[in-house]
Amino acid sequence: MRLLKSLVLAAALIAGPALAQHALAQQPAPAAKPVDPQNTLVIELKSGKVLIALRPDIAPKHVERVKQLAKEKFYDGIVWHRVIAGFMAQSGDPTGTGRGGSKYGNVKAEFTPTPFERGTVGAARSQSPDSANSQFFICFTHTPFLNGNYTVWGKVIDGMQHVDQIAKGEPPENPDKIVKAYILADAQAAPAGAAPGAAQKK
Repeated sequence: MRLLKSLVLAAALIAGPALAQHALAQQPAPAAKPVDPQNTLVIELKSGKVLIALRPDIAPKHVERVKQLAKEKFYDGIVWHRVIAGFMAQSGDPTGTGRGGSKYGNVKAEFTPTPFERGTVGAARSQSPDSANSQFFICFTHTPFLNGNYTVWGKVIDGMQHVDQIAKGEPPENPDKIVKAYILADAQAAPAGAAPGAAQKK
């Protein structure tokens, strides 16, 4: 079967660009990876929802912390305090200064070779590798200088256009906020009219 497809493509290439494009168009598109509600963080912004696929396979402790904070509605109403065009948007500090965090202890670094690309979500930290807590950032573009130096715990899989619209500045003059953040599975389990994150009572 593979040989037949190769021959079809080769013949199309010989026949001309138009036939080649037609042959390529007939190839099945790769199947989209199914969304895992238990490991999908939803961040609602004023312009729409952002879906982030969490990565417990590479950063289990960071994902555990993010889930815990999301379930506690910690991120609801927190501003994007540092947003640099062409670099990243940072949030997760309840003080809005870039120096705050949650009531829990810091999380040890879980550095991996996973590259920082457009939509990659990383744990913000100070100079100490093990100082990540609640703050995080979403990259606007490919940022290889971060590779191996910051923990990757997620990737935007939908709604990146809303991240692009977050007000820029360090801090922004009129910072945008996270309207609310929650785990997708919690929203799916909540009864109609209930706030996301509230589990359905039996």
